[in-house]
Amino acid sequence: MSPKEHPDFGWAWLARFLVSLSVAMATLYLLFFLTDHLGFDDEAAGQRQTVLLALYAGGTMLTAVIGGYISDRMGKRKMFVIIASFIMAISGIILAFVPDDQSGWSLTMIAALILGIGYGWYLAVDQALITQVLPTAGDRAKDLGVINIANSMPQVLAPVLAAPLVTVLGGYTSLYLATAVITVFGALAIIPIKSVP
Repeated sequence: MSPKEHPDFGWAWLARFLVSLSVAMATLYLLFFLTDHLGFDDEAAGQRQTVLLALYAGGTMLTAVIGGYISDRMGKRKMFVIIASFIMAISGIILAFVPDDQSGWSLTMIAALILGIGYGWYLAVDQALITQVLPTAGDRAKDLGVINIANSMPQVLAPVLAAPLVTVLGGYTSLYLATAVITVFGALAIIPIKSVP
């Protein structure tokens, strides 16, 4: 499928890819962030990771329903996908500047909740947006399969990109700033879509 022939679909694919990549990078090193950066021992870090994932999941479930409802009522997609992406980027910025000791735990919990709030809203509205930019009715299954690549490929690329950021290029500050920047680019990729309000 050519992005030149179907630019809205191409932009939607790129946006989903970038946001999925940033989320994969943000969550990949979470346990190591808790041990290396915040200084928790392995057992405490494991328990706190569970708390962070619960906050993230709770935020996601809450806004997936609410965000989708508001988007449907207003008939707007792009605006809400962009806002949700920027909310997720805020989470990365918070994590980038969390103090490197256990005093940063409260900020880390706030960041996890913010990431979940943004991601739930993003998933609900972006999925609706994607269904509106599918090129042809006869190829919807294939086109959704192509979109699924934008979800799964970042899981493979995230370790490749995140490892040098953590080990060579500035540590967790660089990692989480990179996730924020990638998420912002994901938001900007939505802007050129013309067929969806």
